[in-house]
Amino acid sequence: MATLAKWVDAEPDITMPELSARLAMATGVRAHPASLSRALLKAGYSFKKTLLASECGRDDIAQARRAWRVYRQSSLRKQPHRLVFIDETATTTKMTRLRGRVRRDQRLKARAPFGHWKTQTFIAALRCDGLTAPWGIDCPMNRTAFETYVETQLAPTLNPGDVVILDNLSSHKSEKAKAILKARGAWFLFTPPYSPDLNPIEMAFSKLKAHLRRTGARTIDALWQAIGNICDIYTPDECWNFLKATGYASD
Repeated sequence: MATLAKWVDAEPDITMPELSARLAMATGVRAHPASLSRALLKAGYSFKKTLLASECGRDDIAQARRAWRVYRQSSLRKQPHRLVFIDETATTTKMTRLRGRVRRDQRLKARAPFGHWKTQTFIAALRCDGLTAPWGIDCPMNRTAFETYVETQLAPTLNPGDVVILDNLSSHKSEKAKAILKARGAWFLFTPPYSPDLNPIEMAFSKLKAHLRRTGARTIDALWQAIGNICDIYTPDECWNFLKATGYASD
């Protein structure tokens, strides 16, 4: 087991067939990949991976991320009820569950459009107690659409002192949107470049995508009907845990 652990520690994303082949070549011992997986689970290894942009290794980006975690987050954690995280994500009419269960001698087949489908952009705001200001458009996000969102959807939900945290997308850097927030007593705070992991709304969007895969909407009307009550599927405890997992809240 010590040899397996050493190999996995050195190459965490090694596959079980690769590990099985390496074990056989190095020791002559043949073990089924499933047996190796169970052995690693028993030894405390779990199967997971967080993908970060390779640019995070650049000195300037790494320094900005460290400063955010050390200085920004320590300050923001003091008033999590003031934090408003926003972002957009694509939704389509070809979404379906990626896996299912079937007997070993059968193949599970599902249908989704491979030729023509529709893509929509969904944007929302995450607070420590819920998802707010959901909005959708039939095009990619641009500055005009973002300004409209801020003015008509986001701003009415804001209170004086709120901090709106978002990424560095060029369409987000709007003087008009900044002025709209200032009039509400709120302000923008941009995360470091290449740092979606510093925005907890990404975790909420993962649940959104799972919800849409389950419903399997194949028309725009059905897609928006599925999204229509999306805020109701997030509990206050769940939203608090999203912030806690990314360092913006504590027990």
